[in-house]
Amino acid sequence: MKRFLVGGAVRDALLGLPVKDRDYMVVGATVEEMLAAGFRQVGKDFPVFLHPQTQEEYALARTERKTGSGYNGFSCHASPEVTLEEDLQRRDLTINAIAQDEQGKLHDPWGGIKDIETRLLRHVSAAFVEDPLRVLRVARFAARFAPQGFKVAPETMALMATIAASGELEALTAERVWQELERALATEAPQVFFEVLKDCGALEVLFPEIHALFGVPQPERWHPEIDTGVHTLMVLAQAARLSDDKTVRFAALVHDLGKAVTPSELWPKHHGHGQKGLPLIRKMCERLRIPNEYRDLALLVSDQHQNLHQAFELRAETLVKIFDMADLWRKPERLEQLLLSCEADMRGRTGFEDQPYPQGEYVRQCFTIARQVEVKNIISAGFEGAKIKAELQRQRVRQISQFKTVKNIVQSSGHPPII
Repeated sequence: MKRFLVGGAVRDALLGLPVKDRDYMVVGATVEEMLAAGFRQVGKDFPVFLHPQTQEEYALARTERKTGSGYNGFSCHASPEVTLEEDLQRRDLTINAIAQDEQGKLHDPWGGIKDIETRLLRHVSAAFVEDPLRVLRVARFAARFAPQGFKVAPETMALMATIAASGELEALTAERVWQELERALATEAPQVFFEVLKDCGALEVLFPEIHALFGVPQPERWHPEIDTGVHTLMVLAQAARLSDDKTVRFAALVHDLGKAVTPSELWPKHHGHGQKGLPLIRKMCERLRIPNEYRDLALLVSDQHQNLHQAFELRAETLVKIFDMADLWRKPERLEQLLLSCEADMRGRTGFEDQPYPQGEYVRQCFTIARQVEVKNIISAGFEGAKIKAELQRQRVRQISQFKTVKNIVQSSGHPPII
């Protein structure tokens, strides 16, 4: 029985990145031997075990054979006769097919170390095309390792295009697609995930709402990049720059879906696109079974981002209505998510990447002032029933109106407002 550290732990160590999870592959052992050594079996489709002390995963060396459609259409064979090289050959990318033995020696039969040095994401073997999930995985790895300079090898991109054209992507479950998307949203360069999917033809199949944005023009005066799809990925990149919050990044991704349904004769204008995008966001979230917290923020951003870009011109009543709609009184953390999404939208344009977004701070100040109105004081003043809410709203509007007046006077004198 021989034990090897495999996969991401080896790869990340070679890249000088923190190693989080350690997975091991065992060559020359049986299920019975692993159980006798105190390991606990957890794998149903193939033998995976948890170490009795460390709880780290140990899997018996195995081979795979395609038996049906989709990523579940495989039969696995694990036995003491399966070699290290055979197990590594079934893996997706060469950088993930490097093993380290207990003496620290690296075993690299498929050239993963060279691909790390040349910053290439390259498939291990032609069997890559048998698993459609690998299209999403490679796109995710491209997003994760883009800051280190990694690119998808042309020959691997060609195989991904073959998978995209085969119809196999449709066999992926909504849960797996969302899982890969959510992981991609957590990377430093989530926009690369979509760029890779677009380049191999998978974007149209998996995320048709995003694909539909490419080729749709916007007014050049406000959008020098013109193309809505390009703008969308720029906004996503800015959201990643501004926040680690994946809900903010998702909202940035889908904030302009409504522009795809603008009749071409109205181009490049897109009146009411935020509201037109709402049913598209709902449909996408339902299809991919995206959690409600992502959906709700995305709907709010799509509906209100145009209003918030014009925050200085909004009446106090309108601002309070937006605060009500967003349920900020109970969920004040949502304001920051909303404003960061809007800021990403403003910055996600050619030449605007480093522009300030004063609307954000202004809306924050207005909300802070509105929250200073206390319900207990209104009740103490004798208001009852529905009149409590009406008076609460009236006082919030009055407070913001007074602030807007002071702000305008102070700004006209060249001094920043103080609250």
